[in-house]
Amino acid sequence: MSSRSLWASCSRRAPFPSSRRAFASEAPRPKKAPRAALQTAVILNRSPIITRTPSLFERAYYNYQARIQRALHNPFPYEFYFKPGSPLEAKFSIEERRRDRKAFGAGFGADSEDARSTLTAEDLKKFGQEEEENTVSRLHASDLSGDVKSLDRNGQRNLYLLVQQKKDGKDAWVFPDGDVNAGELLHEAAERRLLGQCGDAMDTWIVSRNPIGLHKIHPPTPPTDPSVPPKTCVFFFKAHIMAGQVHPDGKSVADFAWLTKQEIEERVAADYWHSVKDMLSDF
Repeated sequence: MSSRSLWASCSRRAPFPSSRRAFASEAPRPKKAPRAALQTAVILNRSPIITRTPSLFERAYYNYQARIQRALHNPFPYEFYFKPGSPLEAKFSIEERRRDRKAFGAGFGADSEDARSTLTAEDLKKFGQEEEENTVSRLHASDLSGDVKSLDRNGQRNLYLLVQQKKDGKDAWVFPDGDVNAGELLHEAAERRLLGQCGDAMDTWIVSRNPIGLHKIHPPTPPTDPSVPPKTCVFFFKAHIMAGQVHPDGKSVADFAWLTKQEIEERVAADYWHSVKDMLSDF
C-alpha cells in the first residue's frame, strides 16, 4: 500500500474527542480526608545512679571468688616495708587477719595477741582499730518519705518524668507533650514543649531526631466537621537528664513526678500505657 492511500484511510477515521469532553465525562474526584493532628512527647529518663543490689546467688558467687583470690594471692613482703616489732608491723598484721576473717569466715583471722601486746590503747585509737566499716544505706531519705519529686529516689532504677495536665477537662498523667507548629520539625517541637512546660533549669539531651514510638488518640465520636482532624498522633522522643530539676510553668502543667515503670502503669490511662510500656525499661 502506498503512503498516499495509507494516509487517506487514516484520515477517514473518526477524530479523537477533545480533552475538554474527555475530562467532562469523568466522575468528580472525592475530597481528601483531613490529616491527623500531630503532637510530640518526651520520655525524659534519669538513669540509675547506683548499681543494682546483687541477688543471693550473685553474692555467694562473689564471695566464693574472693575466697579463691585470697587463698591464691602472693603474700605481701611486709618484712621489707615494716621494721620488725614496730607498731606499723603490728597494725598491718591485725588488718591482714581482718581480711582473712572477712574472706574465710569467723573461724579465721582472729586478732593476734602478740600483735596487740605491742600496741598501746593510744596506738589502737590512732590507727583506727576501734573504727568499723559501715556500709551506707542504699535507701535515700526520699524513699522513706515517699517523695516522688526527688531525683535521688530509687537509685538503682530508671526514673521517668510524668506531668499532670488537663486532658478533655480531666487531670491526666502523661509525658510532657504538645502540638507541632507549621513547618516545625518533630524533634524541635519536642524540645520546645519540654522547655516550655518544665522550665530551663534542667540539662537535658534528646537522644535522636527519630521518634521511638507512636500513640494514636481517637475521639469518642467521629467528628462531623470535615475540618476537624479525625485523630491525633503523638510521637515520642527519648531524652536524658544530666542535672537540674523540673520547674513546671503552673499553667499547662499542674504537677510532676519521677516514677518507675511500674509506678507509671498505676497513674496513666490503659490505652496510653499500652502504647508506652515497651518504650520503658523494667529496671
